[in-house]
Parts: sequence; C-alpha cells; structure tokens
Amino acid sequence: QVQLVESGGGLVQAGGSLRLSCAASGSIVFINAMGWFRQAPGKQRELVARITSGGTTNYSDSVKGRFTISRDNAKNTVYLQMNSLKPEDTAVYYCNADRVVVLGRGIRSDYWGQGTQVTVSS
Repeated sequence: QVQLVESGGGLVQAGGSLRLSCAASGSIVFINAMGWFRQAPGKQRELVARITSGGTTNYSDSVKGRFTISRDNAKNTVYLQMNSLKPEDTAVYYCNADRVVVLGRGIRSDYWGQGTQVTVSS
C-alpha cells in the first residue's frame, strides 16, 4: 500500500507564492516519476509539472517560468514552488506517483493524493 499526503495549499493574493509538498509512504522501493496535477471547477484534471527520479522535468505551458518542481528521492517527497500566482491557477492540486516499485508487488502505476485547495484572489 502506498499513500500520498499533500500539504501547503491555501488562499493567496495574485502575485503571491505558495509551496506545495507531497510525501509518499508505504512499502516503496522506488518511484520513477512524481508530479502535480490540478483540477478547476468544471474542467478536466490537467498536468501541471512532472519530475523523474533522474531530475528530468516538464511543465505545462501555463506555468512555465512561474512554477518549479523538485523532489527529494531519499524522502519520497515532491515539491511545487508556485510564484507569481494568478487567479486562473485556482484549483485543487493533486500529487501523483507513477511507476512505483512496491515491495512484494512489483511495479504499480498512478497513485494519487487526496488533493489540496489553492485559491488565488484577484
């Protein structure tokens, strides 16, 4: 069993910053990729940023230059530093772990956190 727990969401004014954290726990041997997705009301869930175990990153065009994803492999934790926030960044942000090697179970895909609300006021 693998659990992802997010923290760091909240309410911030436009132009402000927030830092999200997501810690994975359980019988984890290795996590290939970790990422952040978001879902605004009435919209589909979308990728925000993703990082591999080797540090390769990719971002959605809407957050490039403003958000930075990083991870601590030893702690199975991923972070999302969000700067210059805009009202359109308002959404529930979900942590994702993909291609996780789980002790005794092999490779498993797509674990999700419970989500954390980010609200940016104008």
